Amino acid sequence: MRLGWRGWLIALCAVRLARSVCGQETVTLEYLNENLQPSHWVLTIHSDGSGQYDSFPGEGAGTDGNRIREVEVHRRLHLSQKFVERVFATAHQRSLFHYQCESRLKVAFQGEKRLSYDGPDGSGSCSYNYSKDNQIQALGESLLAVESTIEFGERLEVLEQHDRLGMDREMAALYEASQSGSALEVGAIQETLERIVADEQVLERVRRKARLLLAGLH
Repeated sequence: MRLGWRGWLIALCAVRLARSVCGQETVTLEYLNENLQPSHWVLTIHSDGSGQYDSFPGEGAGTDGNRIREVEVHRRLHLSQKFVERVFATAHQRSLFHYQCESRLKVAFQGEKRLSYDGPDGSGSCSYNYSKDNQIQALGESLLAVESTIEFGERLEVLEQHDRLGMDREMAALYEASQSGSALEVGAIQETLERIVADEQVLERVRRKARLLLAGLH
């Protein structure tokens, strides 16, 4: 399976942007799995904590009337300095991803992932389905958890516009995921949560969970 041309274009643009800023480092994760929605996404993180998330739905998006219609998402974001430091520490410890990431073990397909680094120290990239390197595997899982948070935020925004009652289940799922660690960096959707808290037409228990998530940022 090969990563799509749109992802390569986005990654290239991110690299050029990083090079235009003196000393800026960039780590990118591109993910592809046609069995999931979104089927293709790119998460770009800069060393100052700023970043960009771009996702693209697969061919089957929006065909199920019981689910929120999937659309392309392009979202700027800012991540905590503690999280960003861990990301770049791993990149440097693993030779700027000029490294054999793939385990070559026979494991179930979990999605094709391509980690890339670009900065003053050089550049590198590696692709894998599953890595037996604990640091690479942990980094990939943490970036997947950030993607999960962003997608929760996108769905909540759609539900707030079209189905406020549906926000109850979605917010409960986000809160549970944040507690279990399968959704990280809730600050990436801080503005969405603040808007929900301020919306008096939203169920109070939904607003309460949003307040709890925001309180955890401090």
